[in-house]
Amino acid sequence: MTTVDNKAESHTFDIEVHHANNPVACLVLGHGAGAGKEHDFMQDMAQALVSKGIAVVLFNFPYMQTIRSTGKRRPPDKAEKLMAHFDALIEHCSKRIEALHNMPVFIGGKSMGGRMATMVYESVSNVKGAIALGYPFHPPGKPDKTRTEHLLTATKPLIIIQGERDTFGTKAEVESYALPSEIQCAFLEDGDHSFKPRKASGKTQQEHIEKAATLTAAFINQVVNT
Repeated sequence: MTTVDNKAESHTFDIEVHHANNPVACLVLGHGAGAGKEHDFMQDMAQALVSKGIAVVLFNFPYMQTIRSTGKRRPPDKAEKLMAHFDALIEHCSKRIEALHNMPVFIGGKSMGGRMATMVYESVSNVKGAIALGYPFHPPGKPDKTRTEHLLTATKPLIIIQGERDTFGTKAEVESYALPSEIQCAFLEDGDHSFKPRKASGKTQQEHIEKAATLTAAFINQVVNT
């Protein structure tokens, strides 16, 4: 793993590069709203992906960098600022991190990070596709306030990996959205928003993280080889 702190124009990047042996692609992966790249979910997912031949770039959005430097909690920035940072980071990784040069690029993230990826990936020419890990289809308890409008016009490949009982979008809810064929949806048995199942299911969160990494790697290989 390589840690990089760098500045480009008005953006300050807080990046970890998780290198893979003979990688087939690089995945730039954003965190969820409440926890940064250091969270166990992000670290475990990165390790699982690396073992499957995917180089991973983890990063902290600007507001999370502020939280880390001040120790004071604050809400996420507006979507426009998050998207601009994601966009600048893709360019930075593609052009300035030598180990990632000429590698197919995918972007994605956990919850909010995944949503931002789906709002950016269509407009960035060198991004081949996107991965959303626990997409926040709607706020919990508010199924009518969907965040699907931009998904309905997707033209690039996207995979959404969702826990079956995710309160941000259950399996039954997601299957009712009639998403376009460019979007693949996979569901993890009894998983919640962080893929954690109940004990009675016989599954574990780590098993689901491994399965999500397997699904992600298969998706990336499919797109790269198409």
